[in-house]
Amino acid sequence: MLPDKALISCSLGKKDAEHFISFCQFVWVQGEPLPLIYEIEDRIYTKHGITSPVLIHFKAIGLISWEPTGYVKTRLGRHTRLFYHGNSTKIQFPQETGNQLDLGYILLTDFGKRLAAVSKATRNQEFYEYVIERWFRQGLVVSSILASRSIRF
Repeated sequence: MLPDKALISCSLGKKDAEHFISFCQFVWVQGEPLPLIYEIEDRIYTKHGITSPVLIHFKAIGLISWEPTGYVKTRLGRHTRLFYHGNSTKIQFPQETGNQLDLGYILLTDFGKRLAAVSKATRNQEFYEYVIERWFRQGLVVSSILASRSIRF
């Protein structure tokens, strides 16, 4: 069996594989992998090589779908959990039912999900804190054993 990076390179080519592995550091999981790309040209993404041209290319080769109006996960109860690199983060919404979570502009296709599952992307603490802060500013209560005491909102 090929190592993960080699498997992705065989499917995509070396440069695309490198970009895709970098992209996967922005993937959370709730039943399925969910890339949380909120502001496409934000430095949190671009400094890791994830830019509009790269995302356009990913869409063209069938790795992602891109919705200009964004995606949301709907019909959520009072609490839900998402996982970032195997660690759980609990979100508490303001209402008992009918809540929704903004997922950003990008979703993975089935092909993208299969490749993301073997990508072995590294965890990005700065991105984790970026997402937690974003949820906090939306009025969500977030709890995780990973939340740093130095995070100020």
